Amino acid sequence: MTKPNNNQPASLGHRSLIAIAGAWLERIDPGTHRRIKGLRLVTAYGIAAMLGTLQSISHGLPGGASLSSLAGGIALWASVCEAQTTRAASSRDLTLLCAAAVFGAVSMIILTPLLSGTGRPGPELTLAAGAFLVGYLRRFGILGAGIGSQIFIGQLLAFGAKLLPTDLGMVCAAGGIAAVASIVPRVLSGPAEQPALSPLITSTAMAASGRMPPEFIMGLQAAVAALVIIVLNEVFSLVESAWAITACSYVIANSRAGTIKRVRHRIVGTAIGVPLGLACLPIVPHAAVLIWVLAALAMVIYAMALPERYDIACGSYAFTLIVTLAVTGEDSMFVLASRAWETLIGCVLGLTIALFLVPLRAPRSR
Repeated sequence: MTKPNNNQPASLGHRSLIAIAGAWLERIDPGTHRRIKGLRLVTAYGIAAMLGTLQSISHGLPGGASLSSLAGGIALWASVCEAQTTRAASSRDLTLLCAAAVFGAVSMIILTPLLSGTGRPGPELTLAAGAFLVGYLRRFGILGAGIGSQIFIGQLLAFGAKLLPTDLGMVCAAGGIAAVASIVPRVLSGPAEQPALSPLITSTAMAASGRMPPEFIMGLQAAVAALVIIVLNEVFSLVESAWAITACSYVIANSRAGTIKRVRHRIVGTAIGVPLGLACLPIVPHAAVLIWVLAALAMVIYAMALPERYDIACGSYAFTLIVTLAVTGEDSMFVLASRAWETLIGCVLGLTIALFLVPLRAPRSR
């Protein structure tokens, strides 16, 4: 008589979970193209961060301690924004996107002292200008949208690192490293990757009130929302005003309905991603390598979800931000948790401005 196999239900359960996970991956990423892009942007970040730590490169550079993180950030987001189909076109765009991030960082360094003073918070005012470019440069297509985003990202990176005029040489070096680090994995991925346009970089084409271009209105809405956040920061001293400005910059869409949808997705994603990141904090001191692996997996999910599931993408990035900040030395639970409510503030203000300041409407279908 054959004995019953007690392990069979468990093995069937494992197989069913694997099948469910495989079906979900195939549904959200048919053909594995977005997974390849996710691996590419993680690889670009890793190469840039590693090159930035080499003494032969960072030695003698003022602010060399920030070279690794700056180069990694530029390479990562350049890879996110790039959406070409050939190696040559991708390499060209990645170079331009890295240069745009350098320009953004340089603008933060130069404009901050000029705009600072009584009642003039220089860094935040510079971010407001970057927020305008995030929307307005979508007027010039996919590459223009990516350049606008990269200028803002460069400003954010310089703002976070508190860079000074003496760091200008380091910023240029970071841009060069990022360009190499982002181009190499794109060349290797080759035709295996077929880009899907994300809502962050697609160009807009719809009707708008009056004669102003819709992209100008989007930029204006983001900039005004950023200025309101600056006022709130002066009055109430927000924990991380840059996070709120970032949220309002990226939730502005090409119509009121689109903005409402993006706001809802960003709030839901952040509300899930931040607690998951905070739940991992107890293991950060004991398993830093595991944290970096989890962050890399989250960014792969981010790349997979971004074109169609903005909520999952926002949750993945919120998780990545929390755990990477923790593993690099940020130990204040209050600061880390503030990612949630700062995002909420930025989303609510962005939505309010989009609804009442020259609201945009989607084109009527004919």
